[in-house]
Amino acid sequence: MSGLPLIIVFILAIVLMIVAISKFKIHPFLSIMGVSLLLALVAGIPLVNQTAADGTVTAGVANVIGAGFSGTFSSIGIVIILGALIGTILEVTGAALKLAEMVIKLVGKKKPELAMLLMGWVVSIPVFCDSGFVILNPIRKALVKRTLTSSVAMTVALSAGLYISHVFIPPTPGPIAAANTLGIGENLLLVMGMGVLASILPLITGYFFAKYIGKKVKSADEADSGAVTQSYEELVASYGKLPNGFIAVAPIIVPIFLMALGSIASMAGWSGAAYQICSFLGTPIIALAIGVIFAIIQLAGAGKTKEFYTLTNDTLKTVGPILFVTAAGGVLGKVISVSGMVGYITSNAGILQAVGIFFPFILAAILKSAQGSSTVAITTTAGIVAPLMSALGLGSPVLAALTVMAIGAGAMTVSHANDSYFWVVTNFGEMQPEQGYKTQTLCTLLMGIASMIGIFILSLIF
Repeated sequence: MSGLPLIIVFILAIVLMIVAISKFKIHPFLSIMGVSLLLALVAGIPLVNQTAADGTVTAGVANVIGAGFSGTFSSIGIVIILGALIGTILEVTGAALKLAEMVIKLVGKKKPELAMLLMGWVVSIPVFCDSGFVILNPIRKALVKRTLTSSVAMTVALSAGLYISHVFIPPTPGPIAAANTLGIGENLLLVMGMGVLASILPLITGYFFAKYIGKKVKSADEADSGAVTQSYEELVASYGKLPNGFIAVAPIIVPIFLMALGSIASMAGWSGAAYQICSFLGTPIIALAIGVIFAIIQLAGAGKTKEFYTLTNDTLKTVGPILFVTAAGGVLGKVISVSGMVGYITSNAGILQAVGIFFPFILAAILKSAQGSSTVAITTTAGIVAPLMSALGLGSPVLAALTVMAIGAGAMTVSHANDSYFWVVTNFGEMQPEQGYKTQTLCTLLMGIASMIGIFILSLIF
């Protein structure tokens, strides 16, 4: 099968995948793999390897699936594991709290919503947004009492800040996986830079929406300030002495510096030993491995080195599902690239080029709203979009990085009842589900739209 019928079958396959995940609660890994197999069979990929008269080998279905799966693992697996391990250590050593305190000192307590927004944005770069909200919630509650600010405003501001960096900025697994799938995994610094730029409009939107909605919605956690302050102090005390500022930020800053150094060495045309050393240290795997070393130093300073094995094991359990879903997305992308779909779309690329960077946003938003997980939406969309980058007119590294951002913007649109983060925010913010829809869901909708507007403007500039 080829041409327009194959496109129709592809659309039906995506619908089937969404229904399987959202309606029938089939795990995304099995849903994506099953749809990939069906699409491969319908597309006419041979059942087994076939050798032509000129010696050219056409891969069979099993080999195509294996290549897509293993290719994703070899390019992204280690990076995701190292990034998640850094986040886990920052969490257990109290470094995440230290980062939060640094943001408060920078912004000041007179702008508590802004402090919470930026605090969440910084902390969620290495730490999952769900964990970040739990970690920072005592600070939020303490600041509510100390500043007499709306609890809902503070909840929404914290949630918004955490969510923005969660979908835009590595080493959060979603953006890393998307960058690798789209062929710019070796240029994570570019993705980080674009992530910062793409964060500007949603940060502004989240801040003003938080201040607005705080006047409209009231939560249940408005009393007992003494207990709230005590719980915050107890949380800080439970970590013992928090690490100093440099130690807290080093696992994040050092890898960024090394990747920047590698990029500079490449762009400046360095040669010899200097180039080899800088290029080696700037490779994402090596840079993040060095970040892990600094995190281990942090762990030793907290007297928790005996927990390192358990932390590593827990991290592997956490990222395992992400890795497998990412690999399944790679399989789907491989099937699409091997089928005749890409050639047909490329020869009739006018429509897709007209949609351009909005296509990955729309697709990610559909997947996010349907099945709930931002990471699944990011990785799956990246796998689908990767073979279509040239047809979409997004082939350059900068536009590929902006495509990662567009996917991330879609993956925050919207957070509702099928999203675990929705329940973390509403429960810890002491709101009812209907209040969660007025706050969390509406905020993520507005931020997603604002993000896409900003990304479209960046695409016109770059």
